[in-house]
Amino acid sequence: MIAPGDMDACREAIRHGSLSFHAASRLLPDRVRDPALALYAFCRLADDAVDLHQDKAAAVLRLRDRLDRAYAGRPIDAPADRAFTAVIEDYEMPRALPEALLEGLAWDAVGTRYAGLTGLFDYSARVAAAVGAMMCVLMGVRDADALARACDLGVAMQLTNIARDVGEDAFHGRIYLPTDWLAEAGMTEDSFLADPLPTAPVRAMVKRLLAEAERLYLRSEPGVARLPLSCRPGIFAARHIYAGIGGAVRRNGYDSISWRGRTTKGQKVGWLGLSAVRATLSTVLPGSPVLFAPPLAETAFLVEAAAREPRRVEGWGPGRSGALLEIFAQLEAQDRARSGGVTPAE
Repeated sequence: MIAPGDMDACREAIRHGSLSFHAASRLLPDRVRDPALALYAFCRLADDAVDLHQDKAAAVLRLRDRLDRAYAGRPIDAPADRAFTAVIEDYEMPRALPEALLEGLAWDAVGTRYAGLTGLFDYSARVAAAVGAMMCVLMGVRDADALARACDLGVAMQLTNIARDVGEDAFHGRIYLPTDWLAEAGMTEDSFLADPLPTAPVRAMVKRLLAEAERLYLRSEPGVARLPLSCRPGIFAARHIYAGIGGAVRRNGYDSISWRGRTTKGQKVGWLGLSAVRATLSTVLPGSPVLFAPPLAETAFLVEAAAREPRRVEGWGPGRSGALLEIFAQLEAQDRARSGGVTPAE
């Protein structure tokens, strides 16, 4: 059980750190909302721990140690870590899921860039779809088809975030737009970062990302009907609120450099009401065969990790474990070099 004081701290972290998730969580039942807020607080603070620190390699390595301690039942003395440890114990959270998130943060730490959508889906699987799979575990849903659709929703949300934050990311020296798309538009990564402008080609890339996100939002919807009825309004709310961010970018002509897409409190209230209606309708409307579509290749390992009756997929097992060890070895080398005042070899 999560201690009341730790739970209060998690609620406060989400209230200030993620307005969209906080709004959507209000429609979840208490039995799911509290562990979901604890989970999301740990994930959010983990992201901030890397994003806001100059020594990103050391930050990720500290997160790895925090995860080790949480799974050993000996969390560091911090509310989010204690709450997350309680979630691990109460719900038997598969370790592969938070490890996937940590891997995505490690990719951020080493400045990984992505050539095309496949690479971007790989990244989104780790930093967002893994959270969707963990949410399913909290709701007691371990069905492979429902997990696949939850992962679709996670990837769609991350693509929306990337489309919204092109300018902010460029300001911090980050690029998530596929580098092949930049090359096709006659731009290099360095030239874009030196002078990020909402040109027609850049707007076209943002539009393309949002189109992919919308496809995945629609693909995710049949999975909501596999969730407990009391949980459906909250998940529909997350879907509509995040898609609404994409809608704001769309209405601004796909310019997410000179302006950051936001939604209003009134819009959020409207989407919460729509979500309650859609949850009710999901009990009487016929299901869609899209529910049974295979998972994205990039998220299949998450479904494999979380499902009660997994379907063996490519890319899981020793190969993934080796990749995780490799990225941590790279971070440790960077951290040693930084501590010793030596520039890492290229």
